Amino acid sequence: MNWNGWMRSAHRWLSLAFTGAVVVNLVALFQKRQDFWIGLLALIPLIVLLVTGLYLFALPYAARRRGVRRARATP
Repeated sequence: MNWNGWMRSAHRWLSLAFTGAVVVNLVALFQKRQDFWIGLLALIPLIVLLVTGLYLFALPYAARRRGVRRARATP
C-alpha cells in the first residue's frame, strides 16, 4: 500500500475512533461525570483527523501542479 492509501485508511479508522470518543463524551455528560481526560479523548483523534483530512484535500491540487494525471478506466 502506498502512502496515499495508508493515509486514506488511517483517516477512515480515525473517524471511527472519533465517533466512539464523542459517544463516550456524551454518555459522560449525561451522567454528569465530565472529566478533563474525557474531553481530550475526543480532541486527540479530531486533531489527527484535521491533519489527514487537509493532506487528502490537498492531494489533487498537488498532483495537478506536478502535472500528474490519473489513468482513465476504459469501459
